[in-house]
Amino acid sequence: MRLTARLAAAALAAGVGAAHAQEAYPSRTITLVVPFSAGGATDTVARITAENMSKALGSQIVVENVTGAGGTLASARVAKSDPDGYTLLIHHIGISTAPALYRKLSFDTKTAFAPIGLVSDAPMTIIARPDFPADTLEQLVAKVKANGTKITYGNAGLGAASHLCGTLLFSTIGTQVTPVPYKGNGPVMTDLIGKQIDMTCDQTTNTTGPIQGKQVKAYAVTALKRVEQLPELPTADEAGIKGFQMSAWHGIYAPAGTPDAVVKRLSEALQTALAEPALQERFGKIITTAASKQDATPEALKAKLLSEIDRWDPVIKAAGQFAD
Repeated sequence: MRLTARLAAAALAAGVGAAHAQEAYPSRTITLVVPFSAGGATDTVARITAENMSKALGSQIVVENVTGAGGTLASARVAKSDPDGYTLLIHHIGISTAPALYRKLSFDTKTAFAPIGLVSDAPMTIIARPDFPADTLEQLVAKVKANGTKITYGNAGLGAASHLCGTLLFSTIGTQVTPVPYKGNGPVMTDLIGKQIDMTCDQTTNTTGPIQGKQVKAYAVTALKRVEQLPELPTADEAGIKGFQMSAWHGIYAPAGTPDAVVKRLSEALQTALAEPALQERFGKIITTAASKQDATPEALKAKLLSEIDRWDPVIKAAGQFAD
């Protein structure tokens, strides 16, 4: 009887130990999936954030680039992953436009993810080739309206921030131009500097260098206030397009069904990471702003995602830009 009791107690202890081991999070490497190629703005934000979150979690976060279909391939992969907190997604504003842009998504953006928190926010800049015959945003708009589809607008592909900024811009001024899609922001900038296309609108992360080097002509930032690194550049609202505002915001998501305790742990680690002066300094160098503690939460990201889906749906449908 005593032996039986001891064996039962040992089995119980082993079971409890196993349960505790399963509950410990994180206990292995976490993968942060980036839906765009290495070296781009989202990839840069992801790697800086992953490095600092790894320290806060005490477990490594590795970044994996899964490109294609405007970020929907990466999103689908994470949505279908085990909801255990070991596969995460970082995505920009494009996650909120996918439901309108893509007729056939394998996931429901509103329900497929457990939001972790907002990460960063970067304004856009409206720019043109260096010899474009307009010196102010008002003159640029006039030229675009007068020439319509003769104007070429470069973008990094359907769903990219540059594509969305153009869609919103031309919808706002009531004009259609000729879109020229590329496979990334780098080739867009190369052809803009080389005078092969007329204009684009892209994140300050990508455009500040060429603007400061006078390789392109800059007209406005799409933020509600001027950018410190580009003090002479007015906001679009100041320059004549009243109320025009857009930013490339990023958020981190886990698959729906991820345990609340894991979501909470990840959100707390994100908040800790974003509060680090070293991270904020690195974000400042790429002209993006770290989310506040209040915004780096599941509640804030969920509200942002839903409001942006509602905002972009009519804009994209009116533009008639869809992908199968």
